[in-house]
Amino acid sequence: MPDLGKYAVEVLSAYGAALALLLLLVLVSLRRARRVKADLAEVEARRHGD
Repeated sequence: MPDLGKYAVEVLSAYGAALALLLLLVLVSLRRARRVKADLAEVEARRHGD
């Protein structure tokens, strides 16, 4: 690991926050994709059921 000097805490905190936000974004996107896929399947089922 490189020597970050006196700003090590701030730099590592920024990396940690960025990784946490990226992870949150991925999880929210996956959750939304599942919901949209289920909604689409419901609409398609109703369409073919007529």
